[in-house]
Amino acid sequence: MSERLTARAALAAVADTFDELPEPEGPPAPPDGPLGWPGYDEARARATAATGETESVVCGIARIGGREAVAVSFEFGFLGGSLGQRTGDRLAAAHAAARGRRLPVVSLIATGGSRMQEGMRALSQLQRVAHESALTRAAGLPQLAVARDPTTGGGWATLGAGADVILGLPGAQIGFAGSRVRPAGADPAAYTAEAQLAAGHLDAIVEPEELAATLGRYLTLLTSPSAEPADPPAALGAGAPPETGWAAVLGARAATRPRAPQYLDAYFETRAPISGDRCGGVDAGLLAGFGRRAGRTIAYAAQCGTRTTPAGYRTAARLVRLAGRLGIPVLTLIDTPGAANDAAAERAGAGPAIADLFAAVATSPVPVTSLLIGEGGSGGALALAAPGNTWATPDSYFAVINPESAAAILKRGPAAAEPTANELRLRPQDLITLGVLRGIT
Repeated sequence: MSERLTARAALAAVADTFDELPEPEGPPAPPDGPLGWPGYDEARARATAATGETESVVCGIARIGGREAVAVSFEFGFLGGSLGQRTGDRLAAAHAAARGRRLPVVSLIATGGSRMQEGMRALSQLQRVAHESALTRAAGLPQLAVARDPTTGGGWATLGAGADVILGLPGAQIGFAGSRVRPAGADPAAYTAEAQLAAGHLDAIVEPEELAATLGRYLTLLTSPSAEPADPPAALGAGAPPETGWAAVLGARAATRPRAPQYLDAYFETRAPISGDRCGGVDAGLLAGFGRRAGRTIAYAAQCGTRTTPAGYRTAARLVRLAGRLGIPVLTLIDTPGAANDAAAERAGAGPAIADLFAAVATSPVPVTSLLIGEGGSGGALALAAPGNTWATPDSYFAVINPESAAAILKRGPAAAEPTANELRLRPQDLITLGVLRGIT
């Protein structure tokens, strides 16, 4: 588990400079808070004496990796980093400052949840924080969160889980339920950064010594909008289009054909991933994130040649919508024999997930460029394709259904797969003639 830093030490570890925001104005709190909780004022005084802070969060303007951001850092030593009325005041002021200055928000979270000594007045701050976060999101400004140890309760369910990019520190406790309120016998491993990453709720786990550079990379990428579409990558494999439909199928299925990781490495100078669908799933065969190319940021979602799961489609939709909100063009790489179609995929919502990605691409406010780099299996591949701006490499094919399945539907024998492939007109040059593709790279 990572060392638990104070709020200011956490800021110093990632920021080159930090200028604290002024204390928000507000009426004085009644003695012992809104509930008149006996000893509450004394507890706050002891927390101030122990930490040097007057509240559980410190907010200001920081420079991280050469980029300015509004930074929010929690002081766990102040009543467990809990959220109360004055915490909400500071968080609301921080978001207002971000919108006023057109800056991203970076939250370094370490909290046990809402402050019980303030009762529902404290809990209602979650609504307030969620509202401020929504306003910042609508303003097209990115929000990044670092889940330190612990990140639980309302702090996780608002500033943490509601951020655009969520990073976790190794071994950190992360979950809605804090350690003292979990069901008896609950597996503690389920409430860790590692478990949240595996379940699709974090984008990455970052070592403390790498956090400053990682935040700087994300901030640079996410704050660089561009109106121009991404150029389709150059083909890395076969140089000539296939002579027959069956040759196209065999070429796309060749084990030696370049795959998405090779295309992404050749296309981008640097990349920062996003991971997970935020619904409990991760698809290792769907790569998504933001990359730098020739001074521009381009978002990417890339299939890796496997059957894409519902989690993969939801992750891709999340990427497309985030890029649209930030004004960043999108590149998709298409390569799948088709959507996962087993019972688990149906239970996980394959149809709704594909439908949602179709909608995200169709309504994207930023240009989407697509490149078919291998197999284009039916709707599971088409969901990533940009209408009117899809290209293909010579070693690829796109089909309404794979030739083996087409032959089976037509009640032909297995040997008919080859002639059926020719009838489907699935070669790249056929698809240009049909108006499905713009060209071959």
